[in-house]
Amino acid sequence: MTNIDSIRQERQKWLTYKDIAPLWQEINKLPDYEAEYDLGNIVSISTHQLNEDQQSKINTLALAMKPWRKGPFKINSLFIDTEWQSYIKYNLLEQYFNLEGKVVGDIGCNNGYYLFRMLKHKPKKLVGFDPSALFYTQFSFINHFIKSNITYELLGVEHLGIYEHKFDVLFCLGVLYHRSDPIATLKSLYKGLENGGELYLDTFMIDGEEDVALTPFERYSKIPNIYFIPTINALKNWCHRAGFESVEVLTIKITDKTEQRKTDWIDSQSLEDFLDPKNPNLTVEGYPAPKRVYIKAIKKLC
Repeated sequence: MTNIDSIRQERQKWLTYKDIAPLWQEINKLPDYEAEYDLGNIVSISTHQLNEDQQSKINTLALAMKPWRKGPFKINSLFIDTEWQSYIKYNLLEQYFNLEGKVVGDIGCNNGYYLFRMLKHKPKKLVGFDPSALFYTQFSFINHFIKSNITYELLGVEHLGIYEHKFDVLFCLGVLYHRSDPIATLKSLYKGLENGGELYLDTFMIDGEEDVALTPFERYSKIPNIYFIPTINALKNWCHRAGFESVEVLTIKITDKTEQRKTDWIDSQSLEDFLDPKNPNLTVEGYPAPKRVYIKAIKKLC
């Protein structure tokens, strides 16, 4: 069996890479600020201990961590206007879950925006999984002020089966279409849940009643690592093949420019560049434009 601690130790070395190490050096220089925070649509941090020079250094450090995908965040006068207005997705899901006293995991947690929002629901434990040194660095920067007890693991969905404990609730948001074997990914999520545990998942979808999936030739919406985009019926079949007892469709949402757009906090293109300029219902490749289905899947009680 693979030793999860050896994987952790190996991945901690990622923080010494030349593009990441300078960011950590600056984070470690930050004073231990006392701060208040608000976990609303904007994760807002307020501290009276920042003078003008310190605020400027924090602004410079945050800019050095671009791109900022999930958020937004605010630290005093600094507003990190992230590519995604992530509160749209979070608020959509919040009405469906109950996290109080539960062990909760977020697979593909990015910089931890959703995890920070979940703190107010009083879970027993919050764990984020994401094998990105940059996203971990962004999380650590924000958490320097919030001082939460969130655990952030530089691990992926494939490590759930060997993780130290199982979860009452797992979130897997915007990950499945990046995996070349979606059923294997769903099986990993299944293994990571306690009996009766809940999975909240969203993924790209295509319309249709058939049990089929779109397989983009090279790219979908200019994204290279998109493998399968299922109909809802195909997604349900995948979940049942993975072992889930029930699958409930919570809602369907078209991705639009109010939710995803280019800002000064990313140095790349965004949704408006990914769609056909003559027909926003299509991607630049001619596929159906991004639409997401949100589901809740239950692991059977044994």
